[in-house]
Amino acid sequence: MHTPANILFWILFLAFVVLMLVLDLGVFNRKAHAVGMREALGWSALWIALAAGFAVLLYFHGHRMTGDPAHRNSQLSLEFITGYLVEEALSVDNLFVFLLIFRFFRVPPKLQRKVLFWGILGAIVMRALFIGAGVALLNRFQWVMYLFGAFLVYAGIKLIFQDDEKENPADGFITHFAQRHLRLTDDFANGTFTVLRNGVRCFTKLALVLIVIETTDVIFAVDSIPAVLAVTHQPYVVFTSNIFAVLGLRSLYFALAGLMDLFHLLNYGLAVILTFIGVKMLAANYFEIPTVYALGVIVVVLAGSIVLSMLVPPKQRTNSVDQAR
Repeated sequence: MHTPANILFWILFLAFVVLMLVLDLGVFNRKAHAVGMREALGWSALWIALAAGFAVLLYFHGHRMTGDPAHRNSQLSLEFITGYLVEEALSVDNLFVFLLIFRFFRVPPKLQRKVLFWGILGAIVMRALFIGAGVALLNRFQWVMYLFGAFLVYAGIKLIFQDDEKENPADGFITHFAQRHLRLTDDFANGTFTVLRNGVRCFTKLALVLIVIETTDVIFAVDSIPAVLAVTHQPYVVFTSNIFAVLGLRSLYFALAGLMDLFHLLNYGLAVILTFIGVKMLAANYFEIPTVYALGVIVVVLAGSIVLSMLVPPKQRTNSVDQAR
């Protein structure tokens, strides 16, 4: 089995991820508590700063870190930034889904952080598998690039025309399947995932919430992994940009949970981005759109959708949330 030339940097990055997760769960958040805006913004700023620092490291040491001498360090750093921004943008739309799920199950604020922590841990494993499979397919079968590109264009067009009153994923197939086939309690059992009731081990309501969160993340990954693979095929850059975005997702949720309606036009911006990236992928063999231009398009579209969201009054989205209760 071939050992990657940059195996040390894979190990170092994975060790960094494990360290941050251990510090998060075992040191900074040992006790369940509701996350305030100030704390959430602080953690969000920290994760963004860490991602920015990693981009700087790639700028100076990209060849060693990726084991890829064929690309300039500046190009590797730019691809990381672009991939990270794409993942962060797609994550913002996912946050509204998390909000619906928590409201549907009436998860207390102090338990939401725990669910998102374990959800993110599962997401890291699933993203690693998706990325590995995606890179392997692209390297072996050139035509897969057109399949990914077509899927992204389809996803972008579908996002434009989707109904704002879409079905709450918390009231979907996975929830009903789990309720039929698992022993479930109707309470959170003080924040545990399993509990012993009358001598029988049962899953709690919190475990059901985690199952729904994990399955929705699989759906999110189907969009996000091809999107970042359209930016770069470099495995180390794809993985690290994706994981940095996932690690910051939880704090971003608590920072933006009360501001979701301000981003009511973000769906249209994300639709344009997905369609653009899909077209970029489909046209790669005919003409190349430089990464710096792609980054510029993404930034302009995101900024434009956010500014328009603030200028144009939002439609009432509370109906879908109220119906979910």
